[in-house]
Amino acid sequence: GVGPKRAAILNKEIDVFNLGDLLRWYPYRYIDRGRIYYIHEIDNSQAYIQVKGKIKSFETLGEGRRRRLVAHFTDGTGFIDLIWFQGIRFIENKYKLNQEYIVFGKPNLFNGKWNIAHPEIDPFTNDSDRPDGLMPMYKTTEKMKNHYLNSKAMHKIIENAFGLITERIPENLSNDVINEAKIISNHDALVNIHFPESTVKLRDAELRLKFEELFYIQLSIVRYSSDRNEKIKGFLFNKVGDNLNKFYERHLPFSLTNAQKKVIKEIRRDTASGKQMNRLLQGDVGSGKTLVAIMCILIALDNGYQACIMAPTEILATQHYETFTNMLSEMEIRVELLTGSTKKKERDVIHEGLKSGDVDILIGTHALIEDVVQFKNLGFVVIDEQHRFGVAQRAKLWKKNNHPPHVLVMTATPIPRTLAMTVYGDLEVSVIDELPPGRKPVQTLHRYDKKRGELYMFVRSQIKLGRQAYIVYPLIEESETLDLKNLEDGFVHMQEAFPEFTVDKMHGRMKPAEKDEVMRRFAKGETQILVSTTVIEVGVNVPNASVMVIESAQRFGLSQLHQLRGRVGRGADQSYCVLLTPYELSSDTRKRIEIMTESNDGFLIAEADLKLRGTGDLEGTQQSGL
Repeated sequence: GVGPKRAAILNKEIDVFNLGDLLRWYPYRYIDRGRIYYIHEIDNSQAYIQVKGKIKSFETLGEGRRRRLVAHFTDGTGFIDLIWFQGIRFIENKYKLNQEYIVFGKPNLFNGKWNIAHPEIDPFTNDSDRPDGLMPMYKTTEKMKNHYLNSKAMHKIIENAFGLITERIPENLSNDVINEAKIISNHDALVNIHFPESTVKLRDAELRLKFEELFYIQLSIVRYSSDRNEKIKGFLFNKVGDNLNKFYERHLPFSLTNAQKKVIKEIRRDTASGKQMNRLLQGDVGSGKTLVAIMCILIALDNGYQACIMAPTEILATQHYETFTNMLSEMEIRVELLTGSTKKKERDVIHEGLKSGDVDILIGTHALIEDVVQFKNLGFVVIDEQHRFGVAQRAKLWKKNNHPPHVLVMTATPIPRTLAMTVYGDLEVSVIDELPPGRKPVQTLHRYDKKRGELYMFVRSQIKLGRQAYIVYPLIEESETLDLKNLEDGFVHMQEAFPEFTVDKMHGRMKPAEKDEVMRRFAKGETQILVSTTVIEVGVNVPNASVMVIESAQRFGLSQLHQLRGRVGRGADQSYCVLLTPYELSSDTRKRIEIMTESNDGFLIAEADLKLRGTGDLEGTQQSGL
């Protein structure tokens, strides 16, 4: 079933080049085709449904590109519309009125009516036509669908592929490993992942394939990690000197939590061991990671080395710069900021200072990894929000000295401990699991968008108490134009709803200087309400902002909601995060919203997110699905 044209599409779209690749293009879900629903039973809880009934009439609606064919389908308990946007003439000729069909597809609610777009339709004459068992669903791209390579076609091709295999597929794990893990054979796993005879056999197949994948990932991480430990020597930070002692005694903004002390000890031990440190510091939003980074950088300075911090955005880099210069203002330490918008004259001065060793700490964005940036003696690197940087970008920082410097990777996105061992097997993991004293947990509330009046009264009362508010809109690339329109409309709406307050807006399409100016006004309290997309997600720190309203919260993942919530609750006041959604929600989305309202624990949320969404690409250079 695969000729040269189809082969080329499979190569390009899903990296399938041979039989082995094809057998490892696994289904992403299974649907029980044994169940036939009545139309009156349809609600938000079913991702896919199967109904049996008759087409009563066809009608064509819309013009040009919006033209569509609608079939009105009934099983006697209600009606559902079947919709096609392509192949209209073919469909009209293929299906007859008042004949019985089994229809399968994804139900959508539009203008109060259920519909299925581009359904699968099979004739039904007697019970032998009724599908049964578990039907696998395969991910396909738009281009594949346009060439009739949908999930059903992929299943057929894989079925044909198994027909070409005359003997058992060879084993790729040793008998010892298979017996100890109590897993089924490679051959049986591949057969049952595509053609499961029962849910039990499907579970066995999934367990085997998941085990195998993690086994090889961990094997390669262990090998890489032991290679690195043996071959790479690290700079020796064997003393704690004046810089750290002076800072600790005179300039510490608040006493360290036990978790912060523990992490500093771990880093101190690593940097004094003679081996290169590679450590991941996980700490929930507002747990005091930056203070830990400052103190560790001061140890590097005490030992005669320079340090740098790389942040993913100019706003975050500037914020780090302001924090460092404020905290170290009375000490003889030169801190500089280097970003894409640093002027050439300033750049030249910074480059000279780095080479001569006059610049002690450099803070910046991707600009730090440019070849022109040369240090005299870089010994300590901090990478903030690591998931925003690619592997290759991080590796460039390693080469800024003859020896790789010590590396501290910081993230406020808590990663489940089980996953951290796998993804960051080459990093030691430290966790700050305490909030500094005086911080109150953010109260998270769920409200429906039909009840905006009450919400606006609440926001108004908070601002009158002297607080500020964020209103966040989703921004998803596929519909960026539409999303920006929503943000613009929302901005106008907020100006009308709160005429007595100053309202500002911010989104990713603005120039860095414009964004910085908006944030400066907000941080100084000149604006009371900031209407924004998720560009405020990472690291922005405005202690006076105590209210966040997240519009269309159903469109965000759990980790992103948690990150956004972390922008409030940074001062001593009680803070609030309001999740605004329509009333109609799928069961998964409702679960996400419930988890957010019940918990402030980032690790618990990350575990739940992992269960709901899966892991993404664990080992590759692709970013994770977390």
